[in-house]
Amino acid sequence: MSRFIYADHAGTTALSQTALAAMTPYFTEQYGNPSSLYRFGQEAKADLERARADIAACIGAKPEEIFFTSGGTEADNWALKGVVELMALKGKTTGHIITSAIEHHALLHTAQHLEKQGYAVTCLPVDELGRVSPADVEAAIRPDTVLISIMAANNEIGTIQPVAEIGAIARKHKILFHTDAVQAVGHIPVDVEAWNVDLLSLSAHKFQGPKGVGALYVRRPLRLPPLLHGGGQEKGRRSGTENVPGVIGMAAALKEAVAQLEAEGARLSALRDRLIDGLTRLPYTRLTGDPENRLPGTASFVFEGVEGEALLLHLDARGICASSGSACSSASLDPSHVLLAIGLPHAIAHGSLRLSLGADNTDADVNAMLAAVPEVVAYLRNMSPVWDAAEQKPTWVVE
Repeated sequence: MSRFIYADHAGTTALSQTALAAMTPYFTEQYGNPSSLYRFGQEAKADLERARADIAACIGAKPEEIFFTSGGTEADNWALKGVVELMALKGKTTGHIITSAIEHHALLHTAQHLEKQGYAVTCLPVDELGRVSPADVEAAIRPDTVLISIMAANNEIGTIQPVAEIGAIARKHKILFHTDAVQAVGHIPVDVEAWNVDLLSLSAHKFQGPKGVGALYVRRPLRLPPLLHGGGQEKGRRSGTENVPGVIGMAAALKEAVAQLEAEGARLSALRDRLIDGLTRLPYTRLTGDPENRLPGTASFVFEGVEGEALLLHLDARGICASSGSACSSASLDPSHVLLAIGLPHAIAHGSLRLSLGADNTDADVNAMLAAVPEVVAYLRNMSPVWDAAEQKPTWVVE
């Protein structure tokens, strides 16, 4: 296949050469089980612990506060269910959780599960830019609130939340604070101390690490009950033979991403801004998310009179990989819950496009997208029953 343009880095990323080189020996040469007592296994254990320390340093944590998981979904589940079980061990069988309407489904569906178990859940609204108000967070606190969970940056529209301010509110009220930082780690500066977080989820494949591995940061002295039971790995917190190659690759990828954070962030922001400037010139097109405080590589739009699924298929035929809504739920024909939460009507929310850039994207890629997207949008609009081709506007617009 000839080279295609990959613009779905918020969905997943290619494994970096640095991560691949770091991982490879652990598949065929250094494959010892870290739980074994013999030297071969203990060498793997030592390497695992070095990787833990490297990951901790990248987010301002201590090594003993990092627990490896299978990815962001497990980390989110463990954070919420672990806090609830911890409260149950203290005699509190019910309580209250605060989150937002634009969280990833890994978080929202876990919260809904806990709601069925008797917990109260408040899903805070966001403004038209997808921002959570710290004042709304504080106003939602009740005497029985046990956890606040607000994502650091949104996976669909790229809005970055005021995590440190929300964390300070949680700290003031002595409430545990979790943030899903899957889209943030490796892309913007992350400091668990400055952010005032007690729990933080991350996933390697979002920053050019391997799939199937992530971590949960748990601030000491907090001790979450385990989500998985078995052999007692991860200091008894997360059972299962450690994914040594995955962890090694995650650490290598994260170290590289953090080292390049400023330069790569500036490069991607410039490419992103070119996309935004070019595509928002199209009529009946708008940028979604915060135009200022957003992830460096993420640009998201809605095109009135266009179906997002058709837009993706036509772009794919032109060799452009993009997303409409989040990759984890793109099989659904329902409009994005994030776009509905920022106030977009169903008809407009269906016409979404997310272009998320990464290490392999170039100015030439942006030029190609700026040429292809307007052509595809124009074609689909002229084919659409909800588009007035003569007037070049949606049929629902009355001027």
